[in-house]
Amino acid sequence: MRIPPIVFLIFFIFFVISFLTNILGPLIPDIIQSFDLSLGLAGFLPFSFFVAYGVASIPAGVLLEKYGEKKMMVSAFLLAFAGAVSFGLNPVFSTALFSLFLIGIGMAILQVVINPLLRTAGGDVNFAFFSVMGQLFFGAASFISPMLYSYLVANVHSGRNAGGIIGLFDSLVTADLKWVSLYWVFAAIALAMVVVVGLVSFPRVELKEDEKIDTGKAFGALLKDRFVWMYFLGIFCYVGTEQGVANWVSQFLQEYHGMNAATTGASVVSWFWGLLTIGCLLGLLLLKIWDSRRVLIIFTSGAILSLLAGLFGPAEVAILAFPLVGFFASVMWSVIVSLALNSVAHYHGTFAGILCTGIVGGAVMPLIVGALGDWVGLRNGMLFLLVTLGYILSIGFWARPLVNNATIKK
Repeated sequence: MRIPPIVFLIFFIFFVISFLTNILGPLIPDIIQSFDLSLGLAGFLPFSFFVAYGVASIPAGVLLEKYGEKKMMVSAFLLAFAGAVSFGLNPVFSTALFSLFLIGIGMAILQVVINPLLRTAGGDVNFAFFSVMGQLFFGAASFISPMLYSYLVANVHSGRNAGGIIGLFDSLVTADLKWVSLYWVFAAIALAMVVVVGLVSFPRVELKEDEKIDTGKAFGALLKDRFVWMYFLGIFCYVGTEQGVANWVSQFLQEYHGMNAATTGASVVSWFWGLLTIGCLLGLLLLKIWDSRRVLIIFTSGAILSLLAGLFGPAEVAILAFPLVGFFASVMWSVIVSLALNSVAHYHGTFAGILCTGIVGGAVMPLIVGALGDWVGLRNGMLFLLVTLGYILSIGFWARPLVNNATIKK
């Protein structure tokens, strides 16, 4: 199969989105210590980032039809660059919230743009394959970014490697805020992507009917359907669970097991995302064998047991169990979205836009966990994620799609 060069660019954009999105969890213990925050206040960090998805997803879909892919992508990376630089220059808590909101809007725009672009660039017949490849790049970035964070914290202002890029970071950040150097990496990546996207010629993308967002009749009709709201809540709960674990596990391991958040904690978060990616591949196989609802029930049950083991097991169990939550969460997004879209006969593009706003769950759930953590302790606060996992589990029982997933026939 010949892969057009622009498809490789799209894969790299998947990588960049994930790199900027999923690094926040390992950073939270450092941010709490640097700015002397309560757990509740720290919860506003993922809130600021993911609330941008709720604000920007549907407007981005509308603007995409008007301004086209290149202008939207350049704007997205400029927003990410502005957000990263603003915090790099003024590393205080209020600027961190503003910075994450700008970066979040940029990432929401990119998520809306790249799927139709990938379908056009790679061809309809290869879209499913390339989509899976894109998710592998997405997962690889989530696995690598905590490792880069650990490397920077260990080397910036260490007296070693005083020249080159580390020497530059020594001059840009103070010794007590070494982790801020990661934001300068974000800024450099975003600016480089502005240049690359500006130089690349994009194919003309004709949005299919099921990729368009209609904020008029279709939107109103869907909002009257209770199943639309039920599946929206499913996406809300999935992203809330994913981010609730990823954002708080490093702090949990530091608080309850005395582990170093910058090394062991970051490694656990890295493996959380790594196993989530591996789980996607197994999920693809299982979805060819079993009904997707059955897969969802089995994997969600595994996630619940793994979360409980991580929260109440000894340290050696916790560092294995939390990544397993990622493994079992791997199929949830794709199964919920496919069940949702297969449960309505029309307006799939608008419905997909509504579902994407459910990503705002990544804003709300870490905030709730942090607030509960201040009140009853972080372990008990993270137990609230059993509510979101319980709702996801229920989808496997009440979902009634018009079309079931295709499985291998005996």
